[in-house]
Order: sequence, then structure tokens, then C-alpha cells
Amino acid sequence: MNALAKEFTYQIGWRSRGRHPGRHASSQRGLGMDFVGHAPLIAYPDPRRIDMRLSLRDPMEQVYVRIYNQRSAVPIFVACDLSGSMGFSGHFNKLAIAAEITASAAQSASRVHDPFGFIGFDEDILEEWLSPSSVRVQSAYMLAERLQHYRPPHVGGNGILQISHHLPRERSLVLLVSDFHMPLDILEEALISLQRHHVVPVVLWDTAEYKAIPEFGLTHVTDSESGEKRTLLLRKATHARIQAAFAERHEALNQLFMRYDLPPFFIEQGFDADALTEYFYQFVRK
Repeated sequence: MNALAKEFTYQIGWRSRGRHPGRHASSQRGLGMDFVGHAPLIAYPDPRRIDMRLSLRDPMEQVYVRIYNQRSAVPIFVACDLSGSMGFSGHFNKLAIAAEITASAAQSASRVHDPFGFIGFDEDILEEWLSPSSVRVQSAYMLAERLQHYRPPHVGGNGILQISHHLPRERSLVLLVSDFHMPLDILEEALISLQRHHVVPVVLWDTAEYKAIPEFGLTHVTDSESGEKRTLLLRKATHARIQAAFAERHEALNQLFMRYDLPPFFIEQGFDADALTEYFYQFVRK
């Protein structure tokens, strides 16, 4: 197992249409144990499933078989923001946390035989940060190792609008990992484009971004997505405005995600796999 991987348990709230066997409830007919009804043998020619009791009781002497749904696999993806703001390193390094989430998602998917894929983006989808969906997750572990050392350029994250083009038609579970420091209208457009899939917004913040800053003095700041450098005179009122701005942003993100019934999973003090397991138990209904 990869050293970064911390297994978590996830579940889905829909019936998979995947044809490959797996662990999730499915709408695919097969040799599973989920009984869904009966059908005439002529309509579903599987003599292994003949229900003799029902067939003998039928006055029209019709032969019936039991119909079962198989358990199927579900594709799992991490779609990760690699824009400039994700290069922030305070109490934690955001991309190091993203690497942990990636390795953990790959390991967790492998345990239940779900295929795993990765999509990295900044202003565009980055070809060098694409990992096709596969049940062989060694390449995902290697990508996670590379991700924790990546230093993104000063660019934005508009590539979030292109994620849907790199997902399969089959409904997938998508962990959307970002600090979401992009315009809300761009984010909403992206969420609309991803409505076919089950998206879990994983919000990576760091308290050092807004809490662990001095109340007084000069400080030099660099806009991580434009590269612009500025000098700020910090005063108590400035400190309070920064705190208020992050609180407002937190509420705005929460409202936007909940408008699409996508409860966000906020991370500010490192990745906790057990907390993500609890998220799925709390918010995903089977």
C-alpha cells in the first residue's frame, strides 16, 4: 500500500449501470443476489433461475424465472485544482493534502474493485496530470507522489469547466478537490456541467491563509493566480476584514453547493480519512 494512502469507506446513493461486477447496487441484470421480480422464461431465457413453485401455480402453464440484479463497479475520480492558489503552504501544503486524498481514494477504490482516475486542471485540463480510469492503481500512487512536490504556476482554475469532457458517460463519483478561490459564476457553471455525476466538493483551506496573520505591521503578499506582488499595512481593522471576508466566502460556497444538493467537505487541518467516511454515512443515502 502507498505510504500516503489512508483508506476511507464511501457509498453511492444511486443504482450503478456499470456492466463490470463490483460492490454497489446496480440496475444491471445478472447473477447477483438482489431479487427484483419474475419474468417469463421466454423473455429471460435463463433456466438456472426457474421458479418451479410459481410456474406450477400459473393457470396458463407459463414458466417463470427469478430476476436478480448484479452488484456493479462505479468509476471513482479525483478532479484536482492545480491553479496558483493551490500552491499555498502554511500550516499544511495544499497539494500535499491533495496527494494524500488521491492516494487514499485510489486505495479505497481498489479495495472494492472500482476503477480510479485522476483529472488535473488549472486554466485548462493538463494532459500530464490525466490518469485514465483503471482498476490498476499503481500509476495513481505514482501520480500522488509527484503531486505532493508540484509547484503550480501563477494561473487561474478555469479548467474546472472542462472536467465533464474527460469523464465517462456512465455516472461516476467525483471528488472535486480545490480551495475554490475562483469566481462563483465559474464554479456554478462547472457544477451544472457535472450534474450527470455525483460530485463531492472537497474544500482545501488553511487557517494560515486568514487566521494566522498579524494584526499589526507591514506584510508582503503575492496574488497566487496573477503573480502580482503587493505590500499591505496590517491593522486591527484590516485583520477583521480579512476574517469577515473568509467567513462570507465560506457561507457563499456552502450556499452554492447546497443549491445543487452537494454538501461540501471542508479540510483546514489536514486530511482525516475517518472524517470522510463519516461524511458519506451522513450525507449519502442508499
